[in-house]
Amino acid sequence: MMLRVNEAERVLDLPPGFNSVLLRESGDAFAHGLAIAAQAGAGTLISVGRYDLVELGVVLEPSEPLLSARRALFVGMNAIADAIAAYCPPQREVTFTWPDSIFFSEGLLGGLRLGWPKDCAETDVPAWLVLGVMLRVVDLSIESGAMPSTVSLMGEGFEMLHTDAIVGSFARHLLIGFDQWTETGFDSVARAYLARLSKSKPGERRSIDRNGDLLVNAPLDMGAADRVSLLDGLARVAWYDPGLRSPKAA
Repeated sequence: MMLRVNEAERVLDLPPGFNSVLLRESGDAFAHGLAIAAQAGAGTLISVGRYDLVELGVVLEPSEPLLSARRALFVGMNAIADAIAAYCPPQREVTFTWPDSIFFSEGLLGGLRLGWPKDCAETDVPAWLVLGVMLRVVDLSIESGAMPSTVSLMGEGFEMLHTDAIVGSFARHLLIGFDQWTETGFDSVARAYLARLSKSKPGERRSIDRNGDLLVNAPLDMGAADRVSLLDGLARVAWYDPGLRSPKAA
């Protein structure tokens, strides 16, 4: 069930241009975003009132063909990493694994998803995109008495009051990221993402192609780069457990 903002106990501090939609704890922010994207418009931010997760979706309206517009995922990854970093204890690090998994203190914390109209051709500009974000707030294995096996925000020193603050911070960093893309080109987005992306080999050189694929050259290798598909990575959603509707346990 959807709550109107003025009826909810939660009030998100969002920058101008965002419209907040709050769902009860049984809601699914990403699925809801996909369902309403065509009517809701850009800047609609859907947030679920779960104590154990930060779960949200954001509707975007790209100006590029789908082939290149999917690179919005990397803007979202940078934005949530910067939002976490703003509230995390000192000397902790946010890192990524390709393309959409978020790690904190070397444990899986959550990740992003990206959706688009299924009838949109690669060369057409999609009417909308939806970014879905999920972070583990509480490790339920501790509450159940099991041996803890996962990383969570509260388990790593965050306070519960930081969870909604992270949502607002994410929205602000998302705007900054898209502004940088518009003003200086995608390279600045790619550099920030790749700086947090784990490496298979020390010294390897990475870049992101126009279609969002990862290009990797071994050290001193001047030949053709190895290509790692963005679409394949998005389809796997390696960080997500659909049965539990939460990030996977370690």
